[in-house]
Order: sequence, then C-alpha cells, then structure tokens
Amino acid sequence: MKKILVIEDNEEVRENLEEILELSGYEVETAEDGKIGVEKALTNPPDLILCDVMMPHLDGFGVLNILSKKSLTSSIPFVFLTAKTEKSDFRRGMNLGADDYVTKPFYKDELLDVVETRLKKSDNLRKKFDNTAQGLSAFINEAKGYEELRKLSDERKTKHYRRRDIIFEEDDYPRYLYFVKTGKVKVFKTNEDGKEYIIDVCKDGDFIGYLDLIRDDKYTESAAAMEDTEVSLIPREDFEKLLHANRDVASQLIKMLASNVSEKEDQLLNLAYNSVRRRVADAVLLLSEKQEDGSISILRDDLARIVGTAKESVIRMLTEFKEDGYIEVVDGAIRIIDAEGLKNMHA
Repeated sequence: MKKILVIEDNEEVRENLEEILELSGYEVETAEDGKIGVEKALTNPPDLILCDVMMPHLDGFGVLNILSKKSLTSSIPFVFLTAKTEKSDFRRGMNLGADDYVTKPFYKDELLDVVETRLKKSDNLRKKFDNTAQGLSAFINEAKGYEELRKLSDERKTKHYRRRDIIFEEDDYPRYLYFVKTGKVKVFKTNEDGKEYIIDVCKDGDFIGYLDLIRDDKYTESAAAMEDTEVSLIPREDFEKLLHANRDVASQLIKMLASNVSEKEDQLLNLAYNSVRRRVADAVLLLSEKQEDGSISILRDDLARIVGTAKESVIRMLTEFKEDGYIEVVDGAIRIIDAEGLKNMHA
C-alpha cells in the first residue's frame, strides 16, 4: 500500500484529503504545518507528498527546499496544493523541483489522477536499470515520458575505437557523456615528464567523463581504448536535461553513474597506502573481476601505471605470484588460480 504524507494547515481540507485518499486505497499520514511535515517525512519517508503552499512557520516552498536536499527524501514525488494561480508561484515551485500542482478547490478525480500518475512515473524510474546498452536505452526511453524530457535525442551516436585510440584528452572541453558498450578503456593522467598514470580501467557498462560534465570544466584526465571498443556518446545537452529537468530522473541517473564509486574509493586508498606487492595483487584481482572469463590481457606497462610502480617491479611480483601458485600466465594473459590466497597473502 502506497503511503502519502499530506501537509496542510487547514483542518477541513486536511481531513477531506485524508478521507479521499484512504477510500482510494492509500495509507495516509497528515501534518498540520510545514515543520511537522518535514519531521515526519524524514522520520518515515512516504511514497508521495501533498503539500500546501501557504502555511505558517514554514511554507510549502521551504518544505520542498529542505526535503529536496536530503538524500532520504530528494526523490519522493512532491505535489503542491495551492489556491494561488499566479505564474510566478508555479514557476518558483517547478524551479525548486515540484513534480505537479493541484489547485484548490479541486475535483476528487483530478486529485487522484495526479497522485496516480506521479506514483506510477516514480515507480517506473525507480526500477533497477542495469548498466548495459539495453538498460541505458530503457532508462532514456522512460525519461522521455516526462514532458520536460520529450526532446531527448532519439539516436545516440556509437563510435568504434581500436586499441590505443584516444577517446578524449586532458584539457579537452566535454561534449559527451561516454558509455562503454563493449571493450575496455583506460582513464589516465600524464605528468610533466610525459609519463602516464592509469587511474581507472572501465569495461562495458561503465560511464566515463561525467564528473567534468557536471563541473562544466575541461577534462582532468584522458581516456583511451585498451582493445577494440564500442562507445555510446550521449550529447552534453541530453545529459544536462537528464540531470536537471526532473528529480526522479536525476536520482536514477546518479545511481547509474555512481554504481561503482565505493569500489573506486577503495581502489584509490589501496594504491595510496599498500605495499607494491599488495597493490599488484589488488590490481590483478580488480581486473579479473572486469573480465567475463577472468583472463587478463594487459600490457605490463599499463599494469604498472595502474599500480603506480615500475614495470620491472610488476614483472617481479607476477613471477612471485606464479611461483606461489596464485596465478598462471599463458601467452602473456594472466589468470587467477587461487583468488582467496591472493586476497589474503601477506604484503
């Protein structure tokens, strides 16, 4: 049963809304002013919020402003109840992220239609869209169901890159959000001496370059294909619409973009504080997880850049791992034999 929080200072209107919604099969919680409404929303988040605009203590705009900045409530559909029809009020509410308006006095059918529509759209966007080409297309098609996102591009350019081909370079200005459909991409920085340092290896299902798009700044790193790779290019304009036009859409997009943020944070911490032996082991384990068959085909120079050490050190560590029975190396490709041993070995 869907739960709706009604924030309304007029007792008669509040009770009327509660009765209509409960008779229609919704669980209803009420709050008589904005402050209480915020407390109830944060304590026990509802599936949708109906909120009056003009209230004492804290008006509807203030309620929306607070809840939209809290991760717990930012994606909850928010519908204003208002007797005011001035365009400035509507514009202010939509700029803050309101999903819809119901003008008082309202018809029962009008109210229920808005509630049902907003809940349905929210449910559709909260589905788990997997990070595949099909999942990305399904997400964008779902987003286009919103009025403000109908003009998203129907076609997303796909480019093919061969090994070592540059996808974008440091100091370029971002024009696209990149989505890896197949293959592998290394994201790297170049120091003053021209030496590369790989900071990430991306596989199919990963997004690249979104932080610089969000910051509206030049790329702080470069990206190049490590093997034959196919990449979808989402135009900058489409990305900005997905991120800013609708709260539900933005919330789902952020989840897709940040699906492996914690993994990357752990990787950076390991690179910063662990020994070379431990770092090589962790890099091999990480790269193995990104391959369907577990076989790692990578230049030793690139592996050294991932680990942040000399190529000779990487070769020496791989030789030790092979002698200890953790890995095997066939035609240059690394395959893990004893993953647990590699995870738990002494540094």
